[in-house]
Amino acid sequence: MVVTKVFLRFINFHYRTISVLSFLFFCLSTSMMGQQLSITKTDNGYSVSCKVDGKEMLQSPAEGLWSIATGWQVDWPTKWIHANPTKLTENGPWKILEGKIVLPQGEWTLKDSYRQEEGRIHCIRRFEYKGKAPLKQVTLSVRWKAGFKNTQTFLPGILYYGNPSGEKSGKDKVPVYHGNMGEMAIFEEHRFPMPFVCLEGSDENKFYGVALHSIPSKPVGALKNDQWWSMGVESKKDCDELELLSGPTAYNDQKSVVKALQKGSMKYPDTFLTIQPETIIEKEFYIEAYPTSAQGTAFQQAVHSSLNIFRPFYSGDMPSFDDIIKSKYLYAQSRWLEGNGYAGYNMYPANVDKKIVMGWCGQAEALGYALQRLTDKIDDPLLIAKVQKSLDHLSTSPVDATGFPVIYDIQSKQWSGQDHVSQGQAMYSFAKAIDAARKNKKLNTLKWEAFLKKACEAHAARILKKEWLPVSTNEAYYIAPLAMASKLFVNPLYAKAALKAADYYAQRHLSMEEPYWGGTLDATCEDKEGTWAAFQGFLAAYDLTLNKKYLDDAKHACDVVLSYVSDWNIEMPAGRLADHHFRSNGWTVVSPQNQHLDVYGVVMAPSVYRMGVLLKDEDLKKVAVLMFRSCGQLIDAYGSQGEQVHHTNFAQSGNMTDVNKLRGGYNESWTVFWITAHFLNAAAQFKELGVTN
Repeated sequence: MVVTKVFLRFINFHYRTISVLSFLFFCLSTSMMGQQLSITKTDNGYSVSCKVDGKEMLQSPAEGLWSIATGWQVDWPTKWIHANPTKLTENGPWKILEGKIVLPQGEWTLKDSYRQEEGRIHCIRRFEYKGKAPLKQVTLSVRWKAGFKNTQTFLPGILYYGNPSGEKSGKDKVPVYHGNMGEMAIFEEHRFPMPFVCLEGSDENKFYGVALHSIPSKPVGALKNDQWWSMGVESKKDCDELELLSGPTAYNDQKSVVKALQKGSMKYPDTFLTIQPETIIEKEFYIEAYPTSAQGTAFQQAVHSSLNIFRPFYSGDMPSFDDIIKSKYLYAQSRWLEGNGYAGYNMYPANVDKKIVMGWCGQAEALGYALQRLTDKIDDPLLIAKVQKSLDHLSTSPVDATGFPVIYDIQSKQWSGQDHVSQGQAMYSFAKAIDAARKNKKLNTLKWEAFLKKACEAHAARILKKEWLPVSTNEAYYIAPLAMASKLFVNPLYAKAALKAADYYAQRHLSMEEPYWGGTLDATCEDKEGTWAAFQGFLAAYDLTLNKKYLDDAKHACDVVLSYVSDWNIEMPAGRLADHHFRSNGWTVVSPQNQHLDVYGVVMAPSVYRMGVLLKDEDLKKVAVLMFRSCGQLIDAYGSQGEQVHHTNFAQSGNMTDVNKLRGGYNESWTVFWITAHFLNAAAQFKELGVTN
């Protein structure tokens, strides 16, 4: 009778189910969106699992739900002690498990509180030490076993399905992970732009995803002043585990190390805790398990879950569009070069070098489009004349069957340098500039059109060859300009080449056996720029055809782009960033090799906004605006800002001898022109979308 009343109460008030299986087996299940939290009573106490389609996709470890280490040897925690809960209670929506670990020095009382929230399971884990004397060399943990082996691993900004392309370029440059016995990939929480770890696996030809989301924090009792919890994955004999630890880090078969340098690691030792009597530590996290549509898609739900958890949507107190545009244009004028036979924007400060460079770090061509759209925001009577002069000059770059050089040296009066990233980006800016000029009818586009036609003919012919086989995702930058040029010049050959490239990259990357990569020129690994190339290209293919397949492809690439976006505010130690009360949400991590934040995400933001329009997703639109406005935080009185924001234990400049002094730094001396041009480029695109603040 009592059991019946409890059963009816849960049905009526909590929409969950309880089943009594035997006097030794009690199972409590809650479900939403096919996910079930199962708390099962056994001879050893209670165990916890997360089920999908009746299968256990996440489980508490067999040795115990709770694990605490009380020793430290050879750079890693030892003397692990485990326990399962012995008591289950309910308080409203919360399911509360309690237990204890008894040590010679005293007792730990342990408590997990679980609640279903929007398809995820929210947990608060509480560790309370009741001993009489301090307990040294302690490591606390959160561990969940995946219910499938041979998984693929996704750690935002850090590890993309093992980083196979990065590994080929040199294992020491990037973290890699294969899931071999004993292998670990565990990193500081502040390294994650989105703080979660996701595993993808299959069972009976169906694909599933599991994810552990952390609310980042610093554990009490750390020896280091700036020690955070760590998060990642560990491969064990019978399973892969999602883990949170109270500090220890490991990757690439090295323990107590962090990826602190562009081409390697640094030791990060002694990340244990000293726990005083009556200390209470709580760790908040979420778990989720779900079916997924196909290989290479499990990360997508985790990305949007993270956005839903942190909700980084408010940008009202960030720099405004108008302030950013005015500051960046003023700074752009300090880079203007004009002389005998040339005109354009210098890639470097005047005291460094004098080169007018298209694409990548130069972006001298981008303002040819952007400034036409921003004439009502910028008070400069010479603006239109500068657009004409700069694009006329850039149109003199000689085009042959391989493309065109992108670097103009004003001293030698010579063009040099050729790469796919820069050419594709330059061609797209030319196409946008021609389109804008045809509408405002204030500029002569004959030279621009002749140049763009030659470039499109060269690259379309090359792409349409049977033997075309690009090395990386970098040639996806040609898709958007070829698609746009096919409409500007009514040339179906350009469209054919654009769609061939789009189909090729979709077939190559959507399974994530080879994640998007190779979009930067200083790193040969998985990166947001390579992902952006595909995202921009798939979206252009959709605009060209209105085929939903390309919109789906664009969503996949967009979700990878979003995984590089910081969706939480990473607390900074004393330093330049803390001086500015810097907030990281909206900024993007560069790549698994270059682990710093930069403002490159601004140029992607309008397309993220447009995806929000196409998918009717208001959150995407808000994130896009945040990406633009947040990146205006560090603009100085001159309109300048640096490229490298050190949000984690990583640096590429300055004194890099002490791993504990890297985080919170800011390299404001590397001020190549893209940092200015991309803001103006993005502002112009936002204006086209009707977004001006």
